[in-house]
Amino acid sequence: MAAELSRTILQALEDQDTTVTFDDPLEHDMVLNMGPQHPATHGVLRLLLKLDGETVVSAVPDLGYLHRGYEKIAENSTYHEFIPHTDRLDYLSPLANNVAYVLAVEKLAGIEVPPRAQYVRVLAAELARLASHLVWLGTMAMDVGAVTVLLWGFREREKIQDIWDLLTGVRFTTSFTRIGGLAQDITPEAIAMTKSFIENLEVTLTDAEKLLKHNRIFVERCEGVGRVSREQAIALGLTGPLLRSCGVGHDLRRDEPYLVYDQLDFDVPVYHDCDVLARFYVRIEEMRESVKILHQVIDKMPSGPVDSADPKRMPPRKEKTYGRMEELIHDFMLVNFGINPPVGEAYHAIEASKGELGFYVVSHGEGYPWRLKIRSPSFCNLQAMPPMIVGGMISDVVAVIGSVDPVMGEADK
Repeated sequence: MAAELSRTILQALEDQDTTVTFDDPLEHDMVLNMGPQHPATHGVLRLLLKLDGETVVSAVPDLGYLHRGYEKIAENSTYHEFIPHTDRLDYLSPLANNVAYVLAVEKLAGIEVPPRAQYVRVLAAELARLASHLVWLGTMAMDVGAVTVLLWGFREREKIQDIWDLLTGVRFTTSFTRIGGLAQDITPEAIAMTKSFIENLEVTLTDAEKLLKHNRIFVERCEGVGRVSREQAIALGLTGPLLRSCGVGHDLRRDEPYLVYDQLDFDVPVYHDCDVLARFYVRIEEMRESVKILHQVIDKMPSGPVDSADPKRMPPRKEKTYGRMEELIHDFMLVNFGINPPVGEAYHAIEASKGELGFYVVSHGEGYPWRLKIRSPSFCNLQAMPPMIVGGMISDVVAVIGSVDPVMGEADK
């Protein structure tokens, strides 16, 4: 089986390059495995590269080393039970994954969520975007030799995780959202900590941008590298910063608004150079826009409940479960039999840090999905790796992977 797979991948390399063949005794090309244990592949991504000297002639991304079968796990879990699994997709922004999943289920079941819960979800999703982009900023800079920015990025991310600890009770895999609301309300302390963080983040972003854009090594490693045209980006189904760096101003928060994004004022950064450097600038500006959104969310946060008034869909609070018979019955039915949405199907997507993250759910009226499909941006964006790196140098591959910013937890699912 392994030998057959290797022959298939080698044939794919051959199909990309019609000028040389492996049978030519005078050809100087070699095949190089990059990953799945290479530190610059950002996880268990394997790239099979065909090289002419140090120039990449053809390339095949090989995914699947982290495959955990999440889509099949969902079909054997109740709708509530699957929420913790979404944390492990793009594990750099677990709160955004939670939000995307529950929005799809709520759309399927016709559940309305109170305004305060929607504002808190926006706050959670934008903090997740900042956390993901800060890790990208540090690791991308380190990949091309700027270690200082790695320390700055992780320092700021630690502050976000402190906020998550106060908001959700944990720092990493949060499982914060619930179908119909949230696990708990946001506290004044969490709001104050968020406000303090975003007021001081601009200084770090400005310092990091100045340090990198005036660094000759960084600019020359990124400018003109990893180009993919606007037409190619659309044809390949790219979304998120990769698409917006190709001159396409598509953002689901603005174009197909969800939660309360249509009540917030923000811009969609667009660059037209289509290279690694353009993706850097897009993400830097996106972080500034997230800060702008968070300021508005804090200022406009309404009072009121964070759970829907549907006891047969929303798990009751534990203090009530242990003290009232009605809540105990509802908890028992939800845990054992699920919410039982009507027969039908629904798709809902959000603008995650890496692009369009969508969940397609099919219901047969039972307590668990009949089918669940995850449209993960890392998986779709990795399609663009071959056209980005073919014709470049081996060292360019590292910069391109950093600019794509894949997380293999959601690419392999």
